[in-house]
Amino acid sequence: MPSGAAGLCALIASALGAPQAAAARPAGFEASAPSCFVTGGDLEICREGSEAEGVLISPAPCAFVRGVQILRLARAEAPGPLQAVFQGQTPIASRRGDEPCPDRRATDSRDGGALRTGRTFEALATTLPPSADRFWVELPEERSRNRGWTEPTPSAEGIGPRDPIAVSGRDWAGEAYSYVFLLGQERVGVTAGDEPEAGSRRRRGRRRAKPETPAAGPADVRRRVQIEARTLDFQTFEIRTRTADGYGLTWTPFEAGAGRGRSEPPTPAAVIDETGKPVASACTAPAFETHGLAGSISVVDRTYHYVYTDVLPEDCGLAPEKRRTALYLRTAQDLSGAKVWSAARKLAGPLPPGSLVRVARAKGLQRWAVSYTCQRPANAPGGPVADICLQYTADLALDGIGALKLYADPVEAGRSPAYLGLRSGGDGSGRYDRSAHFWMTDAQGNLDTPAIYPGKAGFLTWLDRLAPTASGRDASSLYGRPVYWATWTVRRIGAQ
Repeated sequence: MPSGAAGLCALIASALGAPQAAAARPAGFEASAPSCFVTGGDLEICREGSEAEGVLISPAPCAFVRGVQILRLARAEAPGPLQAVFQGQTPIASRRGDEPCPDRRATDSRDGGALRTGRTFEALATTLPPSADRFWVELPEERSRNRGWTEPTPSAEGIGPRDPIAVSGRDWAGEAYSYVFLLGQERVGVTAGDEPEAGSRRRRGRRRAKPETPAAGPADVRRRVQIEARTLDFQTFEIRTRTADGYGLTWTPFEAGAGRGRSEPPTPAAVIDETGKPVASACTAPAFETHGLAGSISVVDRTYHYVYTDVLPEDCGLAPEKRRTALYLRTAQDLSGAKVWSAARKLAGPLPPGSLVRVARAKGLQRWAVSYTCQRPANAPGGPVADICLQYTADLALDGIGALKLYADPVEAGRSPAYLGLRSGGDGSGRYDRSAHFWMTDAQGNLDTPAIYPGKAGFLTWLDRLAPTASGRDASSLYGRPVYWATWTVRRIGAQ
């Protein structure tokens, strides 16, 4: 996968924090430079030209990168100091190394099933490092494109396993493992001849599972489930699976080449919470339209905080694109246990459909930083275009996250004055897509920055499905689309 040239563009930023709503920018702020907003009560972010921003990678036409988390490990030697962890394309088993890289798009609901990782260094933090797929869902490549199939909308391409989140195990107790949580898919309401899947390919030679009670809607509907893997070196992984009797849990190594005629890849088991239930999305939907469970994991006071969005249960009867979401919290003390997470606790909502929210402890502050997808207000430069918004809480109280007013009324519009004003990407006509944003964290999932940006408050990454591809072709809204990065700065109000 070729790396894109790292470039510098102006961004914004200069402060953060917010116990409640971010203070609105003043009326007529379009003409002011910089324009600032207050958050956290005594912090501000300003739109300045000194912020770094640029291209992280321009993938090849047969590759994509989404949800890039740059993880600082505790040691400088391999696999540290930094690991890039992200979702990528499923390998094409039939293509030889000397064949050209073909334009590609997701024609199967399981496409986009590879976890990819790569080691990098402080000076290379703005260029994606050489990386490799670590485990995946093997796909039968679809040869025919004349079956009347139409590519799904940009928000729905490549479903699983997706949205990886990496975090260390209990390193304060000497645990050496790091864990990666991903989102798989489970078929619900299967009919005769179908087999359930949880983020993995169909298993041949196994007895079919007893069909669940069919859900209302299409015959082939899915729900998202959380799956779990662990690693010592970010190159080889073990996947949490069921024991042979179907009741217990065990760790199964993923073997290179699995599913390519050598062996069957292991089938991940859904992560279980303290109530004995799988961590699963509230609503079912067709394969490309499932939502829920994407978020982040942050360790504070030796407790894991998994904050994520999911569809409000009362909206399950609506069309998938109209279902509102809410922000939820689960906690854990040990990621290796049979029952990992606590029961879900609602923090905030309703939020707009399809919202993505990340939460982590702020760098150098006893506060939570909350980043989320948003639209700029109508009176902002360029009008209501897609952006990424950012607020801080006043302290580390979890209720402070729910007290933030993430969106202005009406919430369904997804607009917020706390936008960063990102400039990179877009299709040249003023339209942008800020998908699958993530950031750089330390090993415990809390905000960090590369050594080359010691004074910055964070290092953000995102995918733009509207930006031109390196090849200039538009075969896919995901494959070949560039990923960008930006920094931001925090300062206290009145500080020089």
